Amino acid sequence: MSDEQIPVIRAVDQGTAKLLPDVDRERAWLLTVDGAPQSYVDLDEPDHLEFEYVRRLAHVLDRAADPGRPLDLLHLGGGALTLPRYAAVTRPGSRQTVVEFDAGLVELVAEYLPLPADAGVTVHAADARTWLEAAPPASADVVVADVFGGSRVPARLTSVEYAREAARVLRPGGLYAANLADGAPFDFLRAQLATFGAVFGELALLAEPAVLRGRRFGNAVLLASDAELPVAALARRCAGDAFPARVECGAGLARFVRGARPVGDAEAVASPEPPEGAFSLG
Repeated sequence: MSDEQIPVIRAVDQGTAKLLPDVDRERAWLLTVDGAPQSYVDLDEPDHLEFEYVRRLAHVLDRAADPGRPLDLLHLGGGALTLPRYAAVTRPGSRQTVVEFDAGLVELVAEYLPLPADAGVTVHAADARTWLEAAPPASADVVVADVFGGSRVPARLTSVEYAREAARVLRPGGLYAANLADGAPFDFLRAQLATFGAVFGELALLAEPAVLRGRRFGNAVLLASDAELPVAALARRCAGDAFPARVECGAGLARFVRGARPVGDAEAVASPEPPEGAFSLG
């Protein structure tokens, strides 16, 4: 890879990918696909997280075990591998598997944003649901789902059957964390909470107050486990971010979900199409 910071544009399986250098950070890059921001990576400082929803996923990883302890992580959706890079430096020795559907994107990232040789990250170009169904039981401490077909979460990753597969792959006490996107009246997000609540005993939702109040379309992190969630610690971390988020759980989350029903494979739908300009760079 050349040290010269110039944009890279390439057709990949899911559209047109662009790697755009950040003029303010020497070896930092923004990845977009068809104009929608997908990942931000600083090769010199992989623990620098530009996207707020990624910071929230990182807070989950930080609270998944004692600081620095290696984990077995399964990432469904890869992009430019922002979170795997973060985990590699904050939890050295972790074993990480990344499943990214877009083989062209995998090649682009490997060429221009290569991982350190000792990162402990293995990347596979494959379908997330198919990979999850073939994964060994109790093989992951955390499953992170950040899968978008274009700008929508695929229906195959929204059903009770899928949630059961995630639960099967997790070890006792493990965490499932998913990046989702929705807006008022939150039909998709409420159904997702009902769906995962049918499989996991504990749920939480991490999102900005403006999103939760229905003022705008945005990201929300769904967190699920069979064990008590570190809600208080996560709430403190999320409140301290540049764009503070709230952690909903318990009775408040039950009120939000009320009336929603779990969805199975037969009736599952993709997440809603974002309003024009919701995530685009223009």
